Amino acid sequence: MAINRIQFQPGLSMPEFLKDYGTEAQCELALEAARWPEGFRCPRCATGNHYIVRDGSRKVFQCHACRHQASLIAGTIFQGSKLPLTTWFLAIYLISQAKTGLSALALRRHLGVSYPTAWLMHHKLMQAMAAREARYVLEGKVQVDDAYLGGERVGGKVGRGSENKVPFVAAVSLTEEDRPLRVRLTPVPGFTLTAISAWARDHLAPGSAVFSDGLACFGAVTEAGCGHYPTVMAGRKPKDVPEFRWINTVLGNLKTSLSGCYHAFDFHRYAARYLAAFSYRFNRRFDLRTLHQRLLIAAATTTPQPLRVIRSGVADVHC
Repeated sequence: MAINRIQFQPGLSMPEFLKDYGTEAQCELALEAARWPEGFRCPRCATGNHYIVRDGSRKVFQCHACRHQASLIAGTIFQGSKLPLTTWFLAIYLISQAKTGLSALALRRHLGVSYPTAWLMHHKLMQAMAAREARYVLEGKVQVDDAYLGGERVGGKVGRGSENKVPFVAAVSLTEEDRPLRVRLTPVPGFTLTAISAWARDHLAPGSAVFSDGLACFGAVTEAGCGHYPTVMAGRKPKDVPEFRWINTVLGNLKTSLSGCYHAFDFHRYAARYLAAFSYRFNRRFDLRTLHQRLLIAAATTTPQPLRVIRSGVADVHC
């Protein structure tokens, strides 16, 4: 049997990671490079000339021109945290190298912090992933399907009418060779023409060719300037139709990831964040060795996410 080069890629070993990020000074330099690739620029006057002062253990940049002080972590998801950067960097490494994700409970054990702290770190990093994913749209040939998170409650409705299910659109764009390129998993209010029309305008490039199983609401993608090509199912299940091979593979991987990693989470409040985290890892699956660096850049360029915003489930996704 041929070896899957994605599954068997080496990734970044723990000794290699600790060699580059084992001290607070190393982490400070890496975060500085992630925030300001071309060197520090004052957020007030854009001047590059500065000198370094210390505010306790934190590195602070003071502008020569206007004397404005900017903390290394201010304006990032690390803002307000009293944890050492080495702890944050280890969390970034563990989450980025975990193929199916990492729960807050597992993160707590690895980092030696409390569960509430691990939970907040986990959600802040997932929000950074979501912010990065929000920058992209799918284009070209796109397979779509309707899907749900959650299951029926005891004594409640079953099937699509269950109160505990969150509907989401699963979409995967394909290369010219019909290989999966990028995936987008997006919660929607429901599978209506209005909801799908809004989803298509936000997440599809005009001119994309959308292939569905014929669910009527997907016809609304034409309102976003996309073509719609439904497949007549004739009683067949999507998994039995070759045209939907990749969208079903993605949904199968998602199910394995969620059931194998997380005991439970609030589907209605946090579905978008967990789905975006899965999409982030999938869309960057070809280079596991550099994924921690990319997640660091996402964390360094995502606006601060305080606890009240994170708990609301509707966080700021600007980066």
